[in-house]
Amino acid sequence: MATLEIKDLHVSVDTEDGPKEILKGVDLTIKDGETHAIMGPNGSGKSTLAYSIAGHPKYTVTQGSVTLDGVDVLAMSVDERARAGLFLAMQYPVEVPGVSVANFLRTAKTAIDGEAPKLRTWVKDVNTAMEQVKMDPAMSQRSVNEGFSGGEKKRHEIVQLELLDPKVAVLDETDSGLDIDALKIVSDGVNRFKEDGDKGVLLITHYTRILRYITPDFVHVFVDGRMVEEGGPELAEQLEAEGYDKYVKSAV
Repeated sequence: MATLEIKDLHVSVDTEDGPKEILKGVDLTIKDGETHAIMGPNGSGKSTLAYSIAGHPKYTVTQGSVTLDGVDVLAMSVDERARAGLFLAMQYPVEVPGVSVANFLRTAKTAIDGEAPKLRTWVKDVNTAMEQVKMDPAMSQRSVNEGFSGGEKKRHEIVQLELLDPKVAVLDETDSGLDIDALKIVSDGVNRFKEDGDKGVLLITHYTRILRYITPDFVHVFVDGRMVEEGGPELAEQLEAEGYDKYVKSAV
């Protein structure tokens, strides 16, 4: 059971001209078993929401709350948020030279579980997770994301999701830069994660194509740091046909 609750969230970033407010009062509740898709134009604050939930130091929460199962997320450090069950798949996964994928995954799993997984079963689990996303298990000996294609980086994120098994997955434009085959593989990974029924998913995207493979329970339109519309999967199809223009004009 997991519930991520965001109430009246205001977030700013520092600029040369002083603090600039990006999020202007976001309310969102993701219950276990629910998939929420956030769609909106560039610069609307979608990624800011994702990184604020994860605890990126660039973003300053000036008002509001974020709780996971009633526990204050904003009072936690980044690693504490991960151990509590939050997972962030980044739009641009970073490279970590000198750290192998295998060591990275085992260290992360150890930190979250509080004890190291048994090596024999762990190697099997890693290989199985990589094979499910059509990655060569030999890639586990390479440095994290170093020399990986865009699709391989995103598939590696799904391997992490599979093995770390969080309560709530925040996926920031996971479909960005994926070809048709990679999009299907990544979507299948998210759907496997959802199959438990007690997981929450927050999927941030510009396009409806990933929503053909991952069916959201709720679709939210995000404009100028606020949720301006909410609906079911049919809202995504409406956005595909009509765009964001009417919402942007209303916000202005």
